Amino acid sequence: MKTPTRTALLLIGFQNDYFANEGILHSVIEESSRVSGVLQNTLTLLEESAEQFDLIISTPILFTDGYSELVDPVGILRTIKDVGAFKAGQFGSKTIPEFDAYKDVITEIPGKRGLNAFSNTHLESLLRENGIEHLVLAGTVTSICIDSTGRHAADLGFKVTILSDCTSSRTIFEQDFYCENVFPLYGSVCSSSTLKVA
Repeated sequence: MKTPTRTALLLIGFQNDYFANEGILHSVIEESSRVSGVLQNTLTLLEESAEQFDLIISTPILFTDGYSELVDPVGILRTIKDVGAFKAGQFGSKTIPEFDAYKDVITEIPGKRGLNAFSNTHLESLLRENGIEHLVLAGTVTSICIDSTGRHAADLGFKVTILSDCTSSRTIFEQDFYCENVFPLYGSVCSSSTLKVA
């Protein structure tokens, strides 16, 4: 019987509108994603270390056709609405096909409508029910969804780790700045190859 590690891997933003070449917002994270190697490094982590996590969770962001969930949005949410990204049932909102091989080990939690993966979802209750104490974050966008989710997790009492090579941002500078100066204020930062799960 596997010994629980009380650790969950949280996958944020791995959807076609960000990662597919034809994705509506692909250009926003393209350079940073190429430099960090976010996609390949995350796939390698899943391939080599999936069994180390008690839970692997994905929290896709999805909206209805008319974006009725967004009332007077600003910032990135306004951009998403203006360009028509992440519409439920459309190509761009779907989880990247590279994750198909791991669908049996990834639990998808619906309901995310904003920046923080805990907002409008049952993420916290799922983590508590499974005795999770340590949350490891991978995905995009570093300065937005990764940061807001990490801060909230820390406020809830979870130990937080952000994987520097499994995340990407709008620019290389922004990615480095958050990993070096922001995340260490409430969590730890490491590469996927040096992650210690326990």
